Amino acid sequence: MDREPATVLDAPQHDAPRDTVVHYRLFARFAAHPALRHLLPGSGLWLDAEGLRVRLGPWVVTTALSNLAGATVAGPFHAARALGARLSLADHGLTLGTSTARGVCIRFHRAVPGLDPFGLVCHPALTVTVAEPDLVARAINQIAR
Repeated sequence: MDREPATVLDAPQHDAPRDTVVHYRLFARFAAHPALRHLLPGSGLWLDAEGLRVRLGPWVVTTALSNLAGATVAGPFHAARALGARLSLADHGLTLGTSTARGVCIRFHRAVPGLDPFGLVCHPALTVTVAEPDLVARAINQIAR
């Protein structure tokens, strides 16, 4: 399994105003075998001052930082529940998955659209199988505080 780390794109902004919440921009790839990466162009998780953006193929989830309620690391997952785009019938959570190993479950204050192209179904949480779920969860929890 590919364990390429998430990337911190900017150094800390020490001269940033006191109310600035995000001091780094974070990009995390989806965990996938290197031979499958060509199937995921443009996919990943971005976290910066503009908010959270997650893309896996045609599925995109975006939300403001103020909507992040927290995150937990979960897994391993059963393949039938972890690969591709999946809707949980129990809680309407969305999974965007490329691996059965581990992922991060991101909770929102207000449910967000993501699965259907019209935004009719909204999700209170999003599970993504990124390469560094611990790092992503730690960053989101810091912002949510």
